[in-house]
Amino acid sequence: MDTQVKQLNDNETSIDQTLIEMLESRLRGDLLLPSHCEYEQARQIWNGMIDRHPAMIVRCMGTADVITTVKFASDHQLLLSVKSGGHNIAGSAVCEGGLMIDLSTMTGVTVDPVNKTAQVQCGALLGDVDHECQIFGLAVPTGINSTTGIAGLALGGGYGWLSRLLGHTVDNIISVDIVTAEGKFLHLSDNENTDLFWAIRGGSGNFGVVTKFEFALHNVGPTILSGPVVFPLEQARDVLKKYRLIAKNLPDEASCWTVMRKAPPFPFLDPKYHGQPVLVLAMAYVGDIRKGEQVLAPLRELGQSIGDAVGPCPYKNWQSAFDPLLTPGSRNYWKSSDFTEISDAVIDILLDAVTKLPSDECEIFTAQLGGAASRVPSNAMAYPHRSTLYTMNIHGRWQNKTDDESSIAWVRTLFNSVEEHSTGSVYVNFVPEQDEIRKVGPYGANKAKLEHIKMKYDPKNLFRSNINILPK
Repeated sequence: MDTQVKQLNDNETSIDQTLIEMLESRLRGDLLLPSHCEYEQARQIWNGMIDRHPAMIVRCMGTADVITTVKFASDHQLLLSVKSGGHNIAGSAVCEGGLMIDLSTMTGVTVDPVNKTAQVQCGALLGDVDHECQIFGLAVPTGINSTTGIAGLALGGGYGWLSRLLGHTVDNIISVDIVTAEGKFLHLSDNENTDLFWAIRGGSGNFGVVTKFEFALHNVGPTILSGPVVFPLEQARDVLKKYRLIAKNLPDEASCWTVMRKAPPFPFLDPKYHGQPVLVLAMAYVGDIRKGEQVLAPLRELGQSIGDAVGPCPYKNWQSAFDPLLTPGSRNYWKSSDFTEISDAVIDILLDAVTKLPSDECEIFTAQLGGAASRVPSNAMAYPHRSTLYTMNIHGRWQNKTDDESSIAWVRTLFNSVEEHSTGSVYVNFVPEQDEIRKVGPYGANKAKLEHIKMKYDPKNLFRSNINILPK
């Protein structure tokens, strides 16, 4: 029986059984149609709000499968999406009615401890990378949720606890292997295909399917000083005003992020505070533990805390510490803004918003950046946001579809209130929809160059299921 598949022009084309069997015979992986027993599981991604149904899913086992599938999509001008970890908030991994490339089985990580590099396949999760690297006391800067896919994170930028010391994930890419829209295999580095190497480092998934990364590794841990300190909401204004003064002078080894939400059932927190709005300072120091205790002490003493769990912690454990708050399947809608400072006006807006949380899972998460990441020129690669010192991510997160309207409205109201105080830029991995209007946007001043490189390597915009860069 023929299969109807959506094309790039929004029309449908009929792929007959002979072509499907031919494609399947050329794969080492699996071709999943809606009737396949594994189809439903394969189309699921982290954000439970995304409920799209590809006409076909190809679960690739290696680069050969990726080349074969991209050529098939290109030859038939099929709508195409690419899934690695499936964590993207906008759900770009899954296209409706098109062909989805599933990279989730390509999870190999090979560490060279002598040269301090790692070869990482595109389907690996952050936890996979940390597991292999930390046995050697090495790490690459990544995000803070271990179930995030390395590919989407790295291609969009990638920041976390190591960014201030070692730069973003994108700053630590040595080379990649990529399959372009023509189905051509290329190796990219500072010495090979340099224009495309520039573009993929921050240009997200607009230019092809990266099948393997080579990352620079650094000595980290295996034990660092880290943990959360919790303050009651009535102290939040005073604590935040003091925090921003201390944060300006922290060494690169230290970072402190703020979280405003209803208190989870932390084991170190008196149960009477569970479910109450609180301010959490999540902090880390990567280096000598004793020195870290001296550096972080002023942050821990900003007020009368109701819980303090800062202490020596395996780096790998700290990397997964927030996993219980970010489990898959919940409904998510996020907005994000970049700042160079946290002003009094912004603090007032946040304090008002946190009293109106529409669910126990909603939160306002502000990452402290700067440091080494800010010392890379904004045009050194596609990722442009080097002046950002704080990224505020408004996590709208809830369980029931009936709460969609109120939860999304809370996120948008808060975003509209704080955005006028922001830089106008935004981290591409946190953009929830395609047509956001921003003063600067996710690609900033690098957008024009990205559009020309897109024209060179993907003139028909095959890779469009993303925060898209149009070919010019």
